[in-house]
Amino acid sequence: MKTIILISLLLITISLRSQPTNQPKYFSLGVCQKLENCQLVSKTTFEYIECGVENLLAPTQSDETFQNNLQKIHTNNLTLYSCNNFIPATLKSVGPDAVPDKIMAFAKVTFQRAKIAGIKIIVFGSGVSRKIPDGFDRQKARDQFIDLLKHLAPLAQQYDIIIAIEPIRSQETNFINTVKEACEIARLVNHKNIRVLADFYHMACEGESPESIVQAGNLLVHCHIAEKTNRAAPGVNKDDFTPYFKALHQINYQGRISVECSWTNFEKEAPEAISTLKKQQDELSIKK
Repeated sequence: MKTIILISLLLITISLRSQPTNQPKYFSLGVCQKLENCQLVSKTTFEYIECGVENLLAPTQSDETFQNNLQKIHTNNLTLYSCNNFIPATLKSVGPDAVPDKIMAFAKVTFQRAKIAGIKIIVFGSGVSRKIPDGFDRQKARDQFIDLLKHLAPLAQQYDIIIAIEPIRSQETNFINTVKEACEIARLVNHKNIRVLADFYHMACEGESPESIVQAGNLLVHCHIAEKTNRAAPGVNKDDFTPYFKALHQINYQGRISVECSWTNFEKEAPEAISTLKKQQDELSIKK
């Protein structure tokens, strides 16, 4: 009898040790929204709001403007964690019109204000800024982008900011369309403050498997989510995101997920989106 009990305890111990450590029951869910809609967000159970850099941090505007923006967040009792749309379309990251010095100046103010706001991640999507002009050498553009990130990385580190490279579908930009490609860039930069974002919508549009998330491993620091058709909110078309959640669990992902979609009725769709994503995570737990 004692032998059976000891064997049972041993099997339980082995099972527990095989599970990922510190894995949350639900991934923390936020929402990408404009600052002007922060009151609407405050009425939901999203855990944080993700605004655009220019919309919230206003790097080209006065400190007063920035402080007023921040006050709107505080007034609505919202939490900040990340910002997207890092570099404006007017500041080219690659090509003959690339302006790395202006981008560095823009980034310095962005990071300074992000630190004040308590933001940890700046999402580098900016598909227009990094789009390679027709006829321009792709390798040269790639080298330009890597060099830019190598200069941005220590500046980001100074302000405790992680830059997350966001792959964007080929319909919107012609450079860095997959998680795999973003990881290749991040590895070449080789700096702890340059990491990668996985956007499930862009992955679906590019036909990229959730296996890319597994291959990204600890390079992955942030995620965006939306349904493939019309970039709808989760729950509208009943898309199944469990393969992505499974991949995240497989790498013991500790980051967060922001819903970035095209809302048709935010007040109605937001609660359904949250419910859908939590239900799918519950279903995945049951399947385990």
